[in-house]
Amino acid sequence: MVDLKKLQKEIYQNKLNKGFNVTDINKEFCLTYGEVAEAYDAWRKKKDDIGEELADVTIYLLGLSEMLNVDLESEILEKVNKNKHREYKIINGVNTRVKEYDGKNDNK
Repeated sequence: MVDLKKLQKEIYQNKLNKGFNVTDINKEFCLTYGEVAEAYDAWRKKKDDIGEELADVTIYLLGLSEMLNVDLESEILEKVNKNKHREYKIINGVNTRVKEYDGKNDNK
């Protein structure tokens, strides 16, 4: 299993070592958005590099998370658990959330 906390710090350190942006949050969000667009384009055009493009998206997200002092690993685990406990129903053809996770009786 990958240690996202460690990887997040390694990615940030690489950004420092190579002279990439580590201060302009707006720029980093825009660059991350650009990487998502590249991944979508690779998928849409059935290019062979879709995996590499998705890796770029992940690298940018992890770097941005470190810049913002967000423990992305913990946030992902919490969100997966939250999503697991939500309930949905198809209402008028739309998958609609009908019960929100309240965190009670959690069996983490």
